[in-house]
Amino acid sequence: MKNVLVIGSTGQIGSELTMKLRRHLREGTIVAGYIKGSEPKGALLESGPSEIADVRNAKGLTEIVKRYKIDTIYNLAALLSATAEQRPLLAWDIQMNGLINVLEVARLNHCAVFTPSSIGSFGPSTPKVSTPQDTIQRPTSMYGVTKVATELLSDYYFHKFGVDTRSVRFPGLISNVTHPGGGTTDYAVEIYYAAVKGEEFVCPIAAGTYMDMMYMPDALRAAVKIMEADPWRLIHRNAFNVASMSFDPEILAAKIREHIPTFTMRYQVDPVRQAIADSWPDSMNDRAAREEWGWRPKFNLESMTIDMIAHLRGKLGV
Repeated sequence: MKNVLVIGSTGQIGSELTMKLRRHLREGTIVAGYIKGSEPKGALLESGPSEIADVRNAKGLTEIVKRYKIDTIYNLAALLSATAEQRPLLAWDIQMNGLINVLEVARLNHCAVFTPSSIGSFGPSTPKVSTPQDTIQRPTSMYGVTKVATELLSDYYFHKFGVDTRSVRFPGLISNVTHPGGGTTDYAVEIYYAAVKGEEFVCPIAAGTYMDMMYMPDALRAAVKIMEADPWRLIHRNAFNVASMSFDPEILAAKIREHIPTFTMRYQVDPVRQAIADSWPDSMNDRAAREEWGWRPKFNLESMTIDMIAHLRGKLGV
């Protein structure tokens, strides 16, 4: 991995992953791919090249790949879970028709491809506790449907055409850099902002709803580490469970109060997000990732909370 195209570079994961890759691969070229209306700004714009990269435009992607001699594509273009339920046909267009374009460009130009899957690829019939790597996947959301199809199609291109496809199933991601973007687990980011600003948090997810979560620095490490892993050790490829911590809103609020005792929270459950959350596992078993490419998270709930509060206080001037 040397010359990399990050599609969706201004999104929740992409904005931080692009910068991490530029620090990590100093001798390569990391292209920040974006769509009109979501142009890179600040350090993301100034630290390296950027190009319009719409997954629905295969010709445009091919031009970028050839111009920069791209060997690896991070395909992060997607509508998140709650947003995808509001616009299911657009979600399908971006996540499936777009994926076909990316895989075809990769096949013809000998690129490796990372297209993330998600905890959303599971459904209500999946075992909820310590969800196995290999288990039933029958999601009930459009987001989940596209993620299962992403895993299968990526595997197909590996077995049929030899395209080096790899992926992980991300849990909910918590970041102190990017704002939430329409995901079911976004409450776990919003709650920290409210706490640091001294505001009451109105929680859209019911008490007792456990979901896997991960701090963004660990998610970025996973996205890089799997693409650098020894391919001969990889059995599953698309996609590995990766886990870090699991909690419900009450546990998270209690942890925040250990550091901000005045924090308050009440519930106003969003039925759309709650229905999605109820269909997901409480926790995932990530033994395969640990055994096949050495995955290990660095953050737990305590260390993440300390880091989140410190960064947000600086960011918000509190």
